Amino acid sequence: MGKKSKRSRKSESEQAAPTATAARATYSTPSLEDETRVAPSLRTSNPEQAAEENLQCEDPYEDLYEDDEESYEDVYESSGDEGEYDEMAIDYDKLPAISDNDGSCLPSKITSWNPFQSHDKSNLEMDESAYKMHHALTPEWPSLSLDILPDRTLGDNRTRFPHVVTMVVGSQAEGGKNKLTVLRMSDLSRMAGREKTEKELDDEMLGEEWKHEDSDQDEEESSSSDEEEEELDPILEHYSFPHEGGINRIRVCPQNYDVVAAWSDVGVVSLYDVGGALDLLDRSLMGSNNNGGNKKEKNTSETIGNKASNFQVRKMKKDPFFVYSGHSTEGYAIDWSSVIPGRLATADCHGHIHIWNATHPVTSKDVASKSSSPWGNSSFEVKPTYSPSGDNIDNPSVEDLQWSPTEATVLASAECGGYVRIYDVRCPNRAMISNKIHGSGADVNVISWNRLVSNLLASGGDDGSFCVWDLRNFQTPDKSQSPKPLARFHCHKAPITSLEWHPTDESMIAVSDDNGTYIYDLSIEEDDPEHSSSREADEVDNGGVEGVIPPQLLFVHSGSEMTKEVHWHPQIPSCVATTSLSGFSVFIPSNL
Repeated sequence: MGKKSKRSRKSESEQAAPTATAARATYSTPSLEDETRVAPSLRTSNPEQAAEENLQCEDPYEDLYEDDEESYEDVYESSGDEGEYDEMAIDYDKLPAISDNDGSCLPSKITSWNPFQSHDKSNLEMDESAYKMHHALTPEWPSLSLDILPDRTLGDNRTRFPHVVTMVVGSQAEGGKNKLTVLRMSDLSRMAGREKTEKELDDEMLGEEWKHEDSDQDEEESSSSDEEEEELDPILEHYSFPHEGGINRIRVCPQNYDVVAAWSDVGVVSLYDVGGALDLLDRSLMGSNNNGGNKKEKNTSETIGNKASNFQVRKMKKDPFFVYSGHSTEGYAIDWSSVIPGRLATADCHGHIHIWNATHPVTSKDVASKSSSPWGNSSFEVKPTYSPSGDNIDNPSVEDLQWSPTEATVLASAECGGYVRIYDVRCPNRAMISNKIHGSGADVNVISWNRLVSNLLASGGDDGSFCVWDLRNFQTPDKSQSPKPLARFHCHKAPITSLEWHPTDESMIAVSDDNGTYIYDLSIEEDDPEHSSSREADEVDNGGVEGVIPPQLLFVHSGSEMTKEVHWHPQIPSCVATTSLSGFSVFIPSNL
């Protein structure tokens, strides 16, 4: 990011004052020598009359800073070139104080907020200019987990507003009030004051020829439609499914978005068919003539209404079609394989890992017609594969699971006691690689496998640190020594609750703790290599420097209470969705 200039911009009246002074000096009574330099048509025989006429260009505004004892030019030290000033040589103590509307003086220095130091959160105020888009939702009951439901008709790489975001969430309610909910937020507009910037970016992408191609009438229609978009309010639609117990973790099948798996706090894993709810939401979206920010079709409302009425909607089944109670206790670890359709892994707090396989084709192309659902109580076969063993048998809880993005049989687990293990389902009852990555024994809460660089694995611990590992060097010759991470960050004070790699940027990762959500770009390096190397050694050996903002940190989203999970939207670039005790947030940072 480029540095903002510290040079003050002059107001309109301030710019006018020097101009008026220059006019009086230039158009004073000219001598004959000066008169020869003036064009013949502008010469006059009466110098006094010429001076009186030329004084008419004097600026009518009063010179506000004319009598100041010290001007801005005196504050800055000259760099040697006329009209240029050294920005790094500013003496801030000499800058005048800024007066507020109530007459009080504000300090001339601006102190940046450090999210890794203790602060009173009640004093924080959101800076709207930091977001391209920001929307928040407070549900009736809090949610520990959410997952993004990609839209089947709106397409990928959607950049135009308004946006449409569909999610599946699970509640943590009292008694028998828990629900799995499919919700859709539509007409999500950009932040106020961001429209002009977005239009300029669109014009640059499409080119100057497209910009001037339309007639004046088309420009008026487009401007009126933009005004209508600004006045649109966000729309929320949702359908709920009853669920037994609170939902610890929820995941959508990547090959078929109709299938959703939910881990319950009563030790049961349930599979739901949400295809009927998605059909109802799609029909509603089609009937509202909203396509989620893409170019609007020039159809009449009657044609769109016919499309919506002819849209085939499957019957919505409220109860789960498959319920598995083979685990000995509740758990949080669950993940679908992106290589083998219908392959699922679940793990509980007793350290048992079970592998699921579909008994029939799962992809939407192979599924039967929409009129009948292929799912039933015999759709999956579940087999207990791994039991707790090794050094971590006293505290064997598995906190998270991740399938390899390229290998069909490789699975990684995050476990208590600081362990990360790599499994191959072809070799049951033993781990291929087992490393204690946290020497202090802090639990590894979450892991994330990079989808673009398959040898990179990120982990987040209970001690507030998160690391990036190169799996090619994850196995050390000496088993008594732990592998060294490619990067380790100890700046967080609260336990890491979630992390996820960017779906299209191999170096960007979103991380959350109880205090907020953070976006890092690991490709950014330190400005001072010597400071970087010494700090890296200090972080690895001594736990890092607390309170220091790393240069890789791009964005901080704060204000939520106890953030539990963060996900990138796979179809809207740089769109992030979070869930916390205080509700859900969907936002796009301004610097991404």
